[in-house]
Amino acid sequence: MALSELQAQRLDPRAVLPTRAHEGDAGLDLYALEPCLLEPGQRAMVRTGIAVEIPAGYAGLVMPRSGLAARHGIALVNAPGLIDAGYRGELKVLLLNTDRTSSCELAAGDRIAQLVLTPVETPAVVEVSELSDSTRAAGGFGSTGK
Repeated sequence: MALSELQAQRLDPRAVLPTRAHEGDAGLDLYALEPCLLEPGQRAMVRTGIAVEIPAGYAGLVMPRSGLAARHGIALVNAPGLIDAGYRGELKVLLLNTDRTSSCELAAGDRIAQLVLTPVETPAVVEVSELSDSTRAAGGFGSTGK
């Protein structure tokens, strides 16, 4: 099922609706509603001033912007942020300045993250007494030795 549109609501007249930088880009840019100064090691919840209606069967993933990360060390605290289809509130982005010495000043209208829509499956959870075997088994963190 392909989506042809995403319904978005401006909750504040200053808000910038999500846009794609290039045709065919997976992510829609999200914009800061207000200026924000992130000191070294500081985190902030940045408002976008918009709400979206994600269709049933999809989820929104809020992803970091590589340019902010490379130039300023800005990351998302909870990357990716998950937006469920039933959520209709304002999109807010949890930014973290990972730079140890430099602050980062964001202006209203700056691109701060990307929104990617993805199909999701919602299977029922079924309790079983054991799981099938696999070559990996219970090997987890560092199990490949690399």
